[in-house]
Amino acid sequence: MRKEESGFPRKVKVGYGSKSSTRGLHPRGLIERLISREADLEHLDPKLYIVRISSRVGERKRLGIIAKAKEHNLHVANPGKEETRSVAEAPAAGTASAAKESPEEEYDTEANAEAVGEPSVDEEAS
Repeated sequence: MRKEESGFPRKVKVGYGSKSSTRGLHPRGLIERLISREADLEHLDPKLYIVRISSRVGERKRLGIIAKAKEHNLHVANPGKEETRSVAEAPAAGTASAAKESPEEEYDTEANAEAVGEPSVDEEAS
């Protein structure tokens, strides 16, 4: 590493850093603010700040913070699993996944087996 030979990671030198104007910002170019309660959202400008909810916040409080952030048009960097799925993507009850039959149900009766083209049990014996 000292001799900068191949097989070692590159040595840290001047020029590898990010620009001072974007250093410490979220990749969207906004300032990140760590939020642990709804009152922290009051005076944040949505054009300057992006909200990151503290990991110590529980589910009930998190949902309240997300609702309040939507009212103020603030973007939440870590909304959680349920909040990232849109309403259109959520599977509705009784749709094609519920109506789909398993392969075992297809061959339960002899009529289904004959319709598919499978020989019935009586034909196999003879």
